[in-house]
Amino acid sequence: MTPRDLVIRTLEFDSPPRVPRQMWLLPWAQLHYPRQAEDIQRRFPDDLVSSPGFWAQPLRATGDRHRRGISVDEWGCTFENIQDGVIGEVKDPVLADWSRLADLRVPVERLTVEVERVNDFCRDTDRFVISAVCPRIFERLQFLRGTENLLCDLLDRPSELTELIGIIHDFHLREFSLWAGTDVDALYIMDDWGAQRSMLISPALWREVFRPLYADYIAIAHNAGKYMFMHSDGYITDIIGDLIELGLNAINSQIFCMGVEELGQRFAGQITFWGELDRQQLLPHGTSDEIIAAASRMKDSLHRDGGLIAQCEFGAGANPDNVRTFFEFWDQPSES
Repeated sequence: MTPRDLVIRTLEFDSPPRVPRQMWLLPWAQLHYPRQAEDIQRRFPDDLVSSPGFWAQPLRATGDRHRRGISVDEWGCTFENIQDGVIGEVKDPVLADWSRLADLRVPVERLTVEVERVNDFCRDTDRFVISAVCPRIFERLQFLRGTENLLCDLLDRPSELTELIGIIHDFHLREFSLWAGTDVDALYIMDDWGAQRSMLISPALWREVFRPLYADYIAIAHNAGKYMFMHSDGYITDIIGDLIELGLNAINSQIFCMGVEELGQRFAGQITFWGELDRQQLLPHGTSDEIIAAASRMKDSLHRDGGLIAQCEFGAGANPDNVRTFFEFWDQPSES
């Protein structure tokens, strides 16, 4: 069975012979633990990969977003970074003043994807391929307006906010439709909706403003015969049921801050949990026994003839021995 088949059987709850795996290797880990990272990748190769962008026109971005200093992304948002290996923050939002909205330029270069190169990439690998693009409308609004401004906007609802959401959403629809026409296996969206114990906005507000946008993205994927994956940090229990109703296939989330057992009781068998092992305490500070116990909790609570991908992030602060222990646990045949 190929890795692609393994992931598909997992998403379909079709009793895969083992749990698929994926390590998110961040630049921080490559800078601090290059030998260990290479060894883990060699011993436990990913079953899921992302396609390169294959843009015919270069993106209008400058600087290295993972290095200390200033970088500018393709939307014109300037990030200030004080630590190598991670991503910085926007300190001076492009649209802090609404008078600049008329000058906003969408990154049309992202629509110049060389489809045949994407298809060749998919054809040349036996792994499950996820699209290179990742609409993140809530975060993009924050990058452009600033988080404090945006939260006020969501309460006050100025007409400019409606216009800005329309601009971003229309662009994402065009980009998503393009990638839906390639041979990738899944499309991908993300937004960090959660703090440690609650969402950043009320679930009711999320349902009013953002759920319809997500419905559009998921519909594009499913109409093209693709799976839909999503990432969101923090506590998002309140909207997982909504995401299931919309047809989301896999969610990457911080399951330990929400309660692994509770998530299993409420949602196991309805959606695939795409990791992740706790990276706040366990990955940096846990013992080997604690890592194994946590992985066992994931399996017991979330695996239902599929529905679980063994994913963890090798990022800032993580102990490479704990990352290795996590993947060693899953390197065995799966049982329901």
